[in-house]
Amino acid sequence: MRTAFVVGVIVSALVARGPARAADPAGTLHWAAIANSSFDQYTSNPTQAQKDWMTAHYWRMLTYSPYFDSRVSWFPNAWVYKDLYAIYTGSTLASAHPDWILKDGSGNKLYIPYGCSGGTCPQYAADIGNPAFRANWIQEATATVAHGYRGIFVDDVNMLISRVGNGSGTPVAPFDPRTNATMTEAAWRGYMADFVQQIRTAFPTKELVHNALWFAGVSDSSVQRELLAADTICLERGVNDSGIVGGTGQYGFDTFLSQIDWLHSQGRSVFFLPGVSSNTAREYGVAAYFLVSAGSDSMGNDPGGGTSPSDWWSGYGVSLGAAHGDRYLWNGLVRRDFDGGMVLLNRPGTSQQTAQLGAAYLNIAGQQVTSVTLGAAQGAVLRLTTTPTTPTPPHALDATKAP
Repeated sequence: MRTAFVVGVIVSALVARGPARAADPAGTLHWAAIANSSFDQYTSNPTQAQKDWMTAHYWRMLTYSPYFDSRVSWFPNAWVYKDLYAIYTGSTLASAHPDWILKDGSGNKLYIPYGCSGGTCPQYAADIGNPAFRANWIQEATATVAHGYRGIFVDDVNMLISRVGNGSGTPVAPFDPRTNATMTEAAWRGYMADFVQQIRTAFPTKELVHNALWFAGVSDSSVQRELLAADTICLERGVNDSGIVGGTGQYGFDTFLSQIDWLHSQGRSVFFLPGVSSNTAREYGVAAYFLVSAGSDSMGNDPGGGTSPSDWWSGYGVSLGAAHGDRYLWNGLVRRDFDGGMVLLNRPGTSQQTAQLGAAYLNIAGQQVTSVTLGAAQGAVLRLTTTPTTPTPPHALDATKAP
């Protein structure tokens, strides 16, 4: 009975999905700029040449309304930001609808535990099970996307109830006004999944991006409904998250990549958003992107630099062409081959590895190399200078994708 229910949920969510996105070769790096206030200097009054540069380099922009409303005309491939359950403290909405704010069992208002200081936080946690709050959210979003936005970046799609807390940022399970009892994890997930499915129905032709917690897994039926209500799942910090460890545990690197594989199998895409500043960390993120890319994924970097017209890092412009297959294990590293080169990655928690490449390649800095040495959680993006012989994956891995 449970299996039939889960299958039915998946099918219904797939039917409700937005328009299919054409995939490019897996070696294509789709870049999404984060156009927050620090990026205003490039978007406030750009010349035509600057507009052309951004259009050529940025596949998408994550933007903010109302500032970007008047700029969609020259960059229509913009996602507009909207938090899923934030009611900002001091806002008109907070004053007009205190009943939409979650409370603890004693009636104290609860928050999204982010940026908390002095016993308060900038965002109250809205009651995502409240039909009036949901309707207002969708009404606001409808007015915003009418300016011509390509889609909505929905932040805080948190399938863990621990993302509600008191003014000190400590997690607190809220009171559930529908059951008159403490809200359970299962109820929270159910309300969240119902809400994002309503959003999917309201915006059938818009790209929906969920900034979700990947370590919530994919086995829970409500989590599946949430994930499948999106076109793209944002993986904040990507593989560069210091909390990712080696192995197949809840926070394991292998688990992380396997969940991306599951999303791809369901026709969904991922958006890596590392937030790193060193070139070594940047290259590790790019290598991981290419290891799993299905041709419709994307990447950004905020904060960390290397992404604006004035400091563009050339590594973000690498193109490797079509993939020769999936990733596989090779000389202690994870490898994937492309028409235009290959990527290698050494997983977290491993020892340093040196690999002879068997031919000359250009590294991401444009230097010719015939070997690479990678420490734990490091990667290499290598472009062809000659035509090497692509190694055959070990027999034991022929039919099994590497972690």
